[in-house]
Amino acid sequence: MREVTGERSLIKKIIALVLGFGPGIFAIGYTIGTGSVTSMIVAGSTYGMQLLWVLLLSCIFSGVLMFAYGNYTLISGETALYGFKKHIKGGKILAILIIVGITFGQWNSLMGILGISSNLLFEIFAMNFEGLRHFKYEAVLTIAIVIIGIFYSLMLVGKYTFFEKILVIFVTFMGLSFIVSLFFVSPLPIEVVKGLIPSIPEVKGGKMMLAAFVGTTMAAATFLSRPLFIKGKGWTIKNLNEQRKDSITAAILIFIISASVMAVASGALFHQGKPVTQVLDMANTLEPVAGRFAVAIFFFGTLSAGLSSIFPCLLITPLLLADYQSGKLDTNSRQFRIVTAIASVVALIVPVFGANPIEMQILSQVFNVFVLPIVVFGIILMVNNKKVMKGFKTSFGVNAGLFSALFFSCVISYNGILALMEYFQ
Repeated sequence: MREVTGERSLIKKIIALVLGFGPGIFAIGYTIGTGSVTSMIVAGSTYGMQLLWVLLLSCIFSGVLMFAYGNYTLISGETALYGFKKHIKGGKILAILIIVGITFGQWNSLMGILGISSNLLFEIFAMNFEGLRHFKYEAVLTIAIVIIGIFYSLMLVGKYTFFEKILVIFVTFMGLSFIVSLFFVSPLPIEVVKGLIPSIPEVKGGKMMLAAFVGTTMAAATFLSRPLFIKGKGWTIKNLNEQRKDSITAAILIFIISASVMAVASGALFHQGKPVTQVLDMANTLEPVAGRFAVAIFFFGTLSAGLSSIFPCLLITPLLLADYQSGKLDTNSRQFRIVTAIASVVALIVPVFGANPIEMQILSQVFNVFVLPIVVFGIILMVNNKKVMKGFKTSFGVNAGLFSALFFSCVISYNGILALMEYFQ
């Protein structure tokens, strides 16, 4: 009887921990979607653990940026773009460039996310109804329309707490699925250690993969949206300690989940010389190694990753516009309904044209890196403005982290330009 009671209390503690997660759950939702999962799978299957160092650096810098943006909001009481516009010379142009850049990157991601998610659901249905394979295009498109229709409907009735609860469910399933998958297939420990030594794959597509890694893990949308989610949570200056813990926890979980995906792909596919280029590649090559059960778990995790990203991607442009205009998001406004409707239509482009969603997803992650240096530079100016920070001094350690992140983002942006030039040659 005691054992049963103990098990129940442990389950209750785990549930309380998951439900008690703060705005960091949105950071995981933005960061670990099918974009991130696709990048990790492609990298792991093609280069093994060679790019683990990029993931680690990206997660460290992401943690620093989440912390900086969160503290800025709690202390100043302002959101990011509104603050840029108000306190930085030329901040209005800076804010508009950020809105355009992030919207372009996130809506491109949304196309790939919906494409991959609808293809995954199609494969699940087709396993049970073989006749569906003769109508793949029509079935995938129908599934995509149903998914985006449901999410758009939920957007119109939801509030911050509603979005947070749905994301908690998807992110929890996603994280557990990928970590459990790691027990079926994993790389050698020496490969993990070697992956922490900086190196870039000297093959075609290596630079593209590097940029995509940073574009999905150090997502500018994650940091810019954090102030609004913190306000939605109702946190004040009294919650500085919770904000710090939330940032650290989010960064650690992003690394663990992303590294697990890369490790599974590396352990299962890299040594077989089978890089992933299509949605089904992962299942087809993982099944002989780990069995149908492992494939089902991984499929479920990837699907959860996709669905957990649709909400944040639909939300991002209304969030940024609200941030720029007043610092407050009104989910009942006409502007919110129109912008999310446009994003929903854009999301259907990949399913409508039957494009390869994996290739689209990798490309979209590369575009995300170009706005990153502006986003990092903006917060450096804000957290070091004594008037804005009301006497609170930003520590040397945080500033060192922010300037390192700025340098890193500039190097990756330059690498992204080279990657795109190589891709379109």
